[in-house]
Amino acid sequence: MQFKSYRFLTICTLILLLSACGFQLRGLAQGPTVFSFTSLYIPDPTKYPISGEIKRTIRAGKSTSVVDEAQGAQATLQILKQSNEKSILSLSGEGRVREFLLRYLVSFRLIDARGIELIPTTEIVRERVLPFTDEQVVAKEAEEALLIREMRTEIVRQILRRLATVKMEVRP
Repeated sequence: MQFKSYRFLTICTLILLLSACGFQLRGLAQGPTVFSFTSLYIPDPTKYPISGEIKRTIRAGKSTSVVDEAQGAQATLQILKQSNEKSILSLSGEGRVREFLLRYLVSFRLIDARGIELIPTTEIVRERVLPFTDEQVVAKEAEEALLIREMRTEIVRQILRRLATVKMEVRP
């Protein structure tokens, strides 16, 4: 009986210490991104899936609105290129694939309402290695889809960080 109460007390103490140390899940500590422009236009979200994700993320914040026409926007984010590539990285002695290289590339630029480039054409690339075995084809397909989603999310975060660094000129 006394052993159980010590065990309970120890567990409660560990939980209290863990919560007091400032432990937070990754990504939860980030506040909403604040941009120097109040309206942003992102053309054609159906052409590049990443532009739809960027729109959703910006709309979740409160400082900037995403508009449907370029005329009412202070800035325009143009996604120039998006590619998702998969290539063989290594082969076994029998000629079977051991690893694939997944590569996700996005090229973009930001211009203001007057057509001045605020962020010149920039490419962001993320790469991941996908180990492969013939016995786990279905699981590897799911893992590949997960890695691609993670790379896209990382690129969206990096684009938003770059947008946050832009300082708009105030017109008289």
